[in-house]
Amino acid sequence: MPPPDRPDVIALDIGGAAIKAADGRGWTRAEPFAMWREWRRLPATLAEIIGGRGRPAPVATMTGEIADCFPDRPAGVAHIVAALEAAASACGSAPPRFYRTDGRLVDAAAARAEPWAVAAANWHAVARLAAAQAGAARAFVVDVGSTTTDIVPLADGHPAARAVTDAGRMASGELVYTGVERTPLAAIVRRLPHGPIRRPVASERFAESRDAWLLLGALDEAPVSCDTADGGPFTREASRVRIARSMLVEPDDVSMADAERAAAWVARAQARQVARGLDQVARECGWRPQVVVYSGHGERLARLAVDHSGWNAGAVSLPDTLGRDVSRSAPAHALALIARGDLP
Repeated sequence: MPPPDRPDVIALDIGGAAIKAADGRGWTRAEPFAMWREWRRLPATLAEIIGGRGRPAPVATMTGEIADCFPDRPAGVAHIVAALEAAASACGSAPPRFYRTDGRLVDAAAARAEPWAVAAANWHAVARLAAAQAGAARAFVVDVGSTTTDIVPLADGHPAARAVTDAGRMASGELVYTGVERTPLAAIVRRLPHGPIRRPVASERFAESRDAWLLLGALDEAPVSCDTADGGPFTREASRVRIARSMLVEPDDVSMADAERAAAWVARAQARQVARGLDQVARECGWRPQVVVYSGHGERLARLAVDHSGWNAGAVSLPDTLGRDVSRSAPAHALALIARGDLP
């Protein structure tokens, strides 16, 4: 627990599909926010989150600037910066600060002036948190979220990324665009097993990775949630139906056992995708990690990928050491610690 004399902050990780918040003391909040549809509501949503915590000083990192409601990243950054300024003003909080990929916090004017430095910077905050937990000179953090996987090398207690932009990180293998919830099945596999045959998968958003990981027990059912490919409930039965539809098969012809077998197939394919990123990053670094730090709520996928790579590395699990909720909001938690002066 950080000392009580540290500044009272609220850190926000403003993404394209969700907003996560943390105070560095263990409190977190995460809620869906479809930036591409709801960008006009961003100031009010941020004000509601900040106002619920009193008048803390807001700090932010972001990935939502990539949403296709914005013509380019600088416009997305400008909108998010303005939205948080308006929210902080409405709550009577201090002016917000924004995290850069060089590890600095800057004011709104500086964020607008150099939008590429604050765009998609949340991975760097997570890497600093992981470096503090790794306990090894050479480590990787593998942070698997709902949409993407970040692979960041850590050297001598510091992030040692070889690229800082989304495009550069994807080319280097440090950003793998696959996650345990929002990735369409057709972006992972071309065929799925069904009985004695392997059926083609339709290039349509009938099912997503969340259906596979729910069927495998890595995610919890949420019957009241309709944040799914078809807007239906997030239950095992509904996921079975979505898996069937992805093969253009009638739902009654796909048993739960069939769906679970297909889900395991998806998981192995995703693990191979992430393993390719791991191997590429290791090649470009010139070394393999002594320790892998697992972050996010897709730890099971990350561990499958490391196993596929055949690495004999130690493991540190942020979900185990920090708790599942804090790990799921790791960028916000890390940023709060940085802003409070509790994380080097």
